[in-house]
Amino acid sequence: MARVAFATSSPPLISSVRTLRRHFSVFAAANPEMSRPSHHSSLEVIGGGSDRFLPALKDSLAKPYNAFPLIGFNRHVETIYASFFRSVPFVRLRRECLRTKDNGSVALDWVAGEDRHFPPDSPILILLPGLTGGSQDSYVRHMLLRAQSKKWRCVVFNSRGCGDSPVTTPQFYSASFLGDIGEVIDHVVDKFPKANLYAAGWSLGGNILVNYLGQESHNCPLTAAVSLCNPFDLVIADEDFHKGFNNVYDKALSKSLRRIFSKHSLLFEDIGGEFNIPLAANAETVRDFDDGLTRVSFGFKSVDEYYSKSSSSKAIKHVRIPLLCIQAANDPIAPERGIPRDDIKANPNCVLIVTPRGGHLGWVAGEEAPNGAPWTDQVVMEFLQHVENRETINGERSFEDVHDQIQV
Repeated sequence: MARVAFATSSPPLISSVRTLRRHFSVFAAANPEMSRPSHHSSLEVIGGGSDRFLPALKDSLAKPYNAFPLIGFNRHVETIYASFFRSVPFVRLRRECLRTKDNGSVALDWVAGEDRHFPPDSPILILLPGLTGGSQDSYVRHMLLRAQSKKWRCVVFNSRGCGDSPVTTPQFYSASFLGDIGEVIDHVVDKFPKANLYAAGWSLGGNILVNYLGQESHNCPLTAAVSLCNPFDLVIADEDFHKGFNNVYDKALSKSLRRIFSKHSLLFEDIGGEFNIPLAANAETVRDFDDGLTRVSFGFKSVDEYYSKSSSSKAIKHVRIPLLCIQAANDPIAPERGIPRDDIKANPNCVLIVTPRGGHLGWVAGEEAPNGAPWTDQVVMEFLQHVENRETINGERSFEDVHDQIQV
């Protein structure tokens, strides 16, 4: 999800709240299946790959998930607080515009100066922000800094029109369009052939990433990946998007989509066909925008067909590289009931962590709460570094063979 605009006031004073931290903990009901002592009972941890990957996460998962007091008690408060009041670290970026095979354009933002300090075989992390998101978002900036501190080279993949990425054809992007991510990954592989390549995606970026992993199942150039606050089942997510307070997010995101569209509206003049350009240009909901523009661009007969066929829940069973999924049980935009738990349990390459709180792109918890990096950042890097260490030692994809144990 993009950084939604609700207000511009300064953050409230929280110094007095800090003193309450030690008195408050937010715990989820213990899952009866969780009998391993390797993670705290406040977290749900499942997946066919749990036995192999949990040891790498023992430092993060052994402690309770403590949502920050007075912020983490409510999913909407946490979501909005993280969107507005989380710090946005300064990171000097170097932009590379990539022209795609269909004459479209995407923008890759690399952390400036890395080529001078990092060897050509340093691991590379590609970041995929959420819907209308980009390298300007706070959660992206914090992950950039975290990865860079571990000597990882980082690049943000800004989809067409996002993060001020240029739009050169009458087409944006979708939850299941994998052409751009495929070309971006191939480009990075060609640029750094000696490096292991990883990816992390949030929200819609996570959905696109998991769809890519499923499609490229046997030929995926990535070594491992992480999906965060992935809506997984877009039909379920769409149902919840029109309920109660969620309408606020819907209107904020549709406004962001309209803003992106308005910058490039001349490309869509006289486009004809089934397109409903006035509906997209004046969309009051994300569904309106998808109905007027997105689903037609990518050949779907209806919005419901687009959402159904673009849901990454169907791709999990085909993933053949290590994949960590992190979700919040109270996420208002990526509903918990949409998580494909059975397929994650059956796939020996997958691990799922569900926190009791976190909202959407929130996770205001941990040592840096409330204004610093989200709780997830440390977990993400522990997982990726574990895989990279194994790859470096073994010199081959040591995690991949176990997939032969299951039918896909």
